Amino acid sequence: MKTRLTPHYISLVYEACLKSFWRRKALANFLRQCGVSERFLQSWAPDESKRDVLDRLFLKLRESDRGRSALVRMAGFLMEQESFPDLKNWEDSAAKLKGAHDAVSQLRRYHSKQQEEIQSEEDKVKTQKRFAERQRQATQSQQTLRGLNDRLNALAQSLGEQKSGYDFQEWFYQLLDFSEISNRKPYVHKGRQIDGSLTVSGTTYLVELKFTAVQAGATDIDSFYKKITTKADNTMGVMISISGYSSVAKQEASGERTPMLLLDHSHLYMVLGGIMGFGDLVDRVRRHASQTGEAYLAADDFGG
Repeated sequence: MKTRLTPHYISLVYEACLKSFWRRKALANFLRQCGVSERFLQSWAPDESKRDVLDRLFLKLRESDRGRSALVRMAGFLMEQESFPDLKNWEDSAAKLKGAHDAVSQLRRYHSKQQEEIQSEEDKVKTQKRFAERQRQATQSQQTLRGLNDRLNALAQSLGEQKSGYDFQEWFYQLLDFSEISNRKPYVHKGRQIDGSLTVSGTTYLVELKFTAVQAGATDIDSFYKKITTKADNTMGVMISISGYSSVAKQEASGERTPMLLLDHSHLYMVLGGIMGFGDLVDRVRRHASQTGEAYLAADDFGG
């Protein structure tokens, strides 16, 4: 139970304790259950009233962590009370019971109000922490995207060179890792070089990467198509040609139930610009292919 032991709160606990017990023995047993030491209870002089001993006790309890814990337990036990056996069978039991009920009710109401305030403040702190964490992640994400963008621009300076092709391959899988896209790095299967694979929305796509100065042509499409169709029935393919595709290549890749999606540099820069996540990008092009049979959807046409 999270509680702020404000002076008013302690005062309400005091009144509820004072009015819930009439007999000395009943009050002593209650205080013992709350963790008050036997040494203190034995110091209760025969001529000392309940109010006097509670005055001494509450001053002492405020002074230590153990004492404050006892106050919290005391408040909890008092608020749990539904009846007051020690107040029955007195000439003025009705008045005593009413006083106890009123004191405990006031304690409950204040405690409930305090809990709402504490929860509200905790929620506010949690919200602020979440917001700060999202800001940190967003900043980190932007920095990573900028770094990937700068690296791609640098690679473009040596477009078409064999080494830059391997560097682009490494760069692409860093992009997938950043995008939290499940992937497999390049591998060889039955003598065929596969540039890797990725999985988006439950579909596995073989990857073909073209980092050449010329557009991908019909022969590139045909070669990739054969790689795709020799795999499982639900396997599809994503070709990324940094220089784009010839019109014939787009036609060859398209058709009813095409298993192939075509991406180029403009699609990659949509991801690098934070316009769209890579997974969403693939889903968008696939949806277009399912609706039209066209394997290629220009980045400028995504809004259509």
